[in-house]
Amino acid sequence: MEWYALDSWIVLTGALCAIACALPGTFLVLRNMSMMGDAISHAVLPGLAIAFLLSGSRSSIWMFVGAAVVGLITALATQWISHWGKVDRNASMGIVFTTLFALGLLIIVQAADHVDLDPNCVLYGALELTPLDVVAEWTWFGLLIELPRAALVLAVVASINLLIICVFYKEMKVAAFDPDLSEAQGFRAGWMHYLLMAQVAVTTVAAFEAVGSIIVVAMLIVPPATALLLSKRLGMVLFLSATLGAAAALMGHLAAIHFPPLLGFNGTSTAGMMALATGFLFVLAWLKHLMFN
Repeated sequence: MEWYALDSWIVLTGALCAIACALPGTFLVLRNMSMMGDAISHAVLPGLAIAFLLSGSRSSIWMFVGAAVVGLITALATQWISHWGKVDRNASMGIVFTTLFALGLLIIVQAADHVDLDPNCVLYGALELTPLDVVAEWTWFGLLIELPRAALVLAVVASINLLIICVFYKEMKVAAFDPDLSEAQGFRAGWMHYLLMAQVAVTTVAAFEAVGSIIVVAMLIVPPATALLLSKRLGMVLFLSATLGAAAALMGHLAAIHFPPLLGFNGTSTAGMMALATGFLFVLAWLKHLMFN
């Protein structure tokens, strides 16, 4: 097997995406809010279309702003419907994200002659092409190093998520396990909730361009769920979530290279294989849990 620099950047981008998603995803799983990542990743579609219509540009910054705003609106609207409408939280997620997702599709269909957006790119991403979008390059020991924009963005988002968790670790931990105790100790559980929602929204928007919104859901939920089968200590769960996500990125890319020829296919989606790898790791952890517990 020949391994090229592009392969390394693909794996690194997928690993950074997995790490960025797994950190806030751990708290989503602990709060029984696993579907929030799904809701936000689907609901950003109208934000993309509206951002294009208002700016007339497909510049990443406009797309990011539009999608991030709608992502935050999704999180807030879900909370408000659940609290003020006395609707089950999972039902409120379904109400908000299906409505916004349908609105986004309608906007794109109605403005198809003017909006150059493909919903499939939002859903499935184009991880294999991310190394071609370069933002910086330099020479190291005679080798030309080119830094893909997706890798840089996801590295920044992962670093910010890690910093937030380190700074507010105690508050987020107490708010996740016992919101009432959090309030009694002077921690605003509501503020921790909105901070987590902001993390999820920004992470989802930053990641879906590279790997697609559907795959982001797998990275948000499956590595943390797997880690919880292996440990009950929050610090270790966070570490395992990030590690398992990064391992799934490597396994998924290797599988995408080797498996299709064995099955008679020309190729497959690298992002899809990475998501499949997270499921494979979960099954292994589940079997271990059944055997030794």
